[in-house]
Amino acid sequence: MKPLNSIVIAGREVLPIIEGGKGISISNGQSSGAWAAAGGVGTFSGVNADSFDPAGEAIPQLYHGRTRRDRHEELLKYAIDGGIAQARIAHEASNGRGRLHMNILWEMAGAERVMRGVLDKCGEIIQGVTCGAGMPYRLSELAAEYKTYYYPIISSARAFRALWKRAYHKCAELLGGVVYEDPWLAGGHNGLSNSEDPRKAEAPYPRVVALRQVMNEAGLSQTPIIMAGGVWWLSEWEDWLDNPEVGPIAFQFGTRPLLTRESPISPGWKKRLLELQPGDVHLHRFSPTGFYSSAVHNAFLDELEGRSDRQIAFSAEPLGAHDTSLDLGARKKPVYVTAADKARAEAWIAQGYTESMKTPDSTLIYVTPPKAEEIREDQTACMGCLSACAFSNWSQNEENTTGRKADPRSFCIQKTLQNIAHEGNVEGELMFAGHNAYRFAEDPWYRGGFVPTVKQLVERITTGK
Repeated sequence: MKPLNSIVIAGREVLPIIEGGKGISISNGQSSGAWAAAGGVGTFSGVNADSFDPAGEAIPQLYHGRTRRDRHEELLKYAIDGGIAQARIAHEASNGRGRLHMNILWEMAGAERVMRGVLDKCGEIIQGVTCGAGMPYRLSELAAEYKTYYYPIISSARAFRALWKRAYHKCAELLGGVVYEDPWLAGGHNGLSNSEDPRKAEAPYPRVVALRQVMNEAGLSQTPIIMAGGVWWLSEWEDWLDNPEVGPIAFQFGTRPLLTRESPISPGWKKRLLELQPGDVHLHRFSPTGFYSSAVHNAFLDELEGRSDRQIAFSAEPLGAHDTSLDLGARKKPVYVTAADKARAEAWIAQGYTESMKTPDSTLIYVTPPKAEEIREDQTACMGCLSACAFSNWSQNEENTTGRKADPRSFCIQKTLQNIAHEGNVEGELMFAGHNAYRFAEDPWYRGGFVPTVKQLVERITTGK
């Protein structure tokens, strides 16, 4: 492989390899600090990270407020305290080497408040902020306040052009790089647009070349592009190195750092990663954010798919083919469905899916009584972890509502990500991963359940493997 030359990131020459940020305590201070100590760029998550009590134990993120607004404020305090704690851990673990970034999601609750709260206390030890999951127009303005480099995460040249024209051109000197995240291969939430087909992946090279052309037009020819999503062995990307069409390039690894000794995920999660096969990671759209996301297909996703499969359209009055009465609930209030759909509903009821729940799209889903109770309890317990949530209809606007009916086809994302991060139930919770995660099982390096340190992984990556 060609020599892997250093690159300037956040004002310092480092290896052109970056740890991708993973939310809810998965990219923590220990893992990101170790990545920086190995000479790269470590990224800790500022998304509801863990904070600690005086004994060093993680503080459970429990909510006591009576209203969603009260719980929202509790959540933001947890997020700020956790971000500060992880930044300090990362700084200590880095031994002053590499660079440290904080990752936030623009569509998370109070993204601006969290960013300010952490940088107010730790701005001198955080060299950059990466931000995706939405269109973070104000990211440059916030970065300028703290003289911190910023790294927007985008999935198309078109998205970056919009960000540049509207806001980023005003603060070009702090634009440390642009993260291109492949929307078909990256783990977690992906930036697929409505014009792109989730079933037809597009090659990243022409999309990145298009991004570079937009950046060149804006005078950003020396600003690095960071390739994220689908990156496994650098030898497979050798033709991107020293390539004038691509320009300065670095590579981001999100899934591979999960399987390291410093990674905080559970032993069961690490074991599951070693067993994945091609096709085990699925792109789905159940997230309450409304974005597509990639996760391991397990019982959690099976249950969500089942909910949507057991779904029929209805109308409040007889309308066209919807001329067959169907009684709902204890009061037997009628709605109108097609005759075929009534037969389907009766079959589901006979199988134990006796509870019908209305969706915002004038459909009914059928679930078991315990699942219906769980959905309602989760919706009631909403703590406003997103800027807007389809599952609970929370919004952080003045009225605290999206104005739409809560959608029972989705789920409480804060609950499941906290559960898998701290309890490690890899079957019953949402398990994000990139689509190349099956390559753990194919790589002889991991044979026998070997789990490397971050330093060992970084050293191996630099060889091209």
